Amino acid sequence: MKSYLARRMLIAIRIASESPDPMSLVARLFLLPAVLVLSAASLVAASPERVALVIGMGAYETISPLANTRNDAQDIAETLEEIGFDVTLGIDLSLTELRSVMKDFSFRSETADLALIYFAGHGIEVQGENFLIPVDARPASNIDVQRQSVSLKDMLEVVERARVMRIVILDSCRDNPLGGSIDTAAVSQSTGQATDQATRGVGGLAPANPDRGTLVAFAAKDGQVALDGTRGNSPYARALMEKMAKPGLEISLMFRQVRDAVLEETQNLQEPYTYGSLTGKPFYLSGAPQGEPDISAAEPSTSWSKLRPDQESQLLALANLGDTRSMLGLAYIRLNPEDSRFDPVQAVSFLERAVERGSPEAQMELAKLYEQGIGVEVDEKRALELYEAAADQGFADAINDLGFLHYQGGLGLRPNPDKALELFERAADLRHPEAQFNYAALIDDGLIPDKGPKEAAAYLYAALRSGSQDVLNLLLERPTMFAEETRRELQLQLQAFNFYSGSIDGDIGPGTKRGIRAAYGLE
Repeated sequence: MKSYLARRMLIAIRIASESPDPMSLVARLFLLPAVLVLSAASLVAASPERVALVIGMGAYETISPLANTRNDAQDIAETLEEIGFDVTLGIDLSLTELRSVMKDFSFRSETADLALIYFAGHGIEVQGENFLIPVDARPASNIDVQRQSVSLKDMLEVVERARVMRIVILDSCRDNPLGGSIDTAAVSQSTGQATDQATRGVGGLAPANPDRGTLVAFAAKDGQVALDGTRGNSPYARALMEKMAKPGLEISLMFRQVRDAVLEETQNLQEPYTYGSLTGKPFYLSGAPQGEPDISAAEPSTSWSKLRPDQESQLLALANLGDTRSMLGLAYIRLNPEDSRFDPVQAVSFLERAVERGSPEAQMELAKLYEQGIGVEVDEKRALELYEAAADQGFADAINDLGFLHYQGGLGLRPNPDKALELFERAADLRHPEAQFNYAALIDDGLIPDKGPKEAAAYLYAALRSGSQDVLNLLLERPTMFAEETRRELQLQLQAFNFYSGSIDGDIGPGTKRGIRAAYGLE
């Protein structure tokens, strides 16, 4: 287990007096450090862990206005604030205003654990891409829509650098507003179901395909109608507000309950749908159950073990429907030796099911079990296959571990430093904070051709923004592990983003340390 932790953390402990001998690099770079504790001076207010951008578009200037979208946005914003989000609210924004608020929110979201966007307003699909329309749009053609709106892709880019979780919720009309709207009476006659709901239009947005760790939630499944409602809020917004405010409701189960509530209220006319996949770590929008300690930072096995029995039953139901995150959660519960449900063999069964469905996180977890012989016989060949499968899907933890294995040898691999450096760079470019830090160290040691102090400083700055406490501690407590020129370039990086205004001298003194803490997300 100790060797696994050393690979997993990949935090550089560098001895400045040593020459950069590539063959001794492992001894200096990828060891698990002793815990470094921040000084009292650095324990200052942190940036919000959860931030939200809430947008409501209703007073359209040239296309059909929407009745409840502004109410939805205002009420959603209030609910999010009540459960601990730092909320930015935008109502009836022009295109320029919308792009400006998105730019500001993108920078803020980099140091948040969770970044969430909620959009209520008109949306339209153009050539397979989804667009969200500001109030001053005057679309007369598809090209106008593309030029005068923001795309779902733009929204996803806004939240993509949040550290743990990214959510974009579209409570949009999901139609081409130029094409008119559904006659609700006709809908009732065709379905044989009575409804007094107004609609936000007809048609549908294209299915979303976000990156791993990102969830896109649609108020209605692609191709379906999203209802505007006649009770001050849309059915979807009303269900969201009710469910997200429940303490101790895990986020996957929350969206499932929102779906069920909307289906019931709309008599099956509207089925919310989610796309993408979140990490295997449990998350509670409204915090832990009343009276329970906050275990959000705990290991996944500990966190999932706190799930209430009724929610475990719901996880089992979702797992039986093929949801790989539910399979992961159930496996983590059974990998906690402190839990009465501890059962590594059953954990392997859940992970194997998730692996069959292509989950890279399940591949990584199962690789560790085969490597260590937990719940299965040790099988280094199978472990390596699983690490490589997860890495092939761009799973940064697996890429990091493979880099370490290639560097020092392991699981049947012979040492191959060149391959290892290639893998470390891949992991760093995927914004893995410890890999970013270590790649900066490799550059600083002169081991990466065509890269120098400027690139090393860029990776150090990126590691701070990505949110590793160990990286922060090492830069505050042992900055001289990096060459003076690299430290000067880091000061220039901090200056470029208005985190530092002092001399560019390579001296990591009080002013530079304040800039380092600010870049990390401390104020």
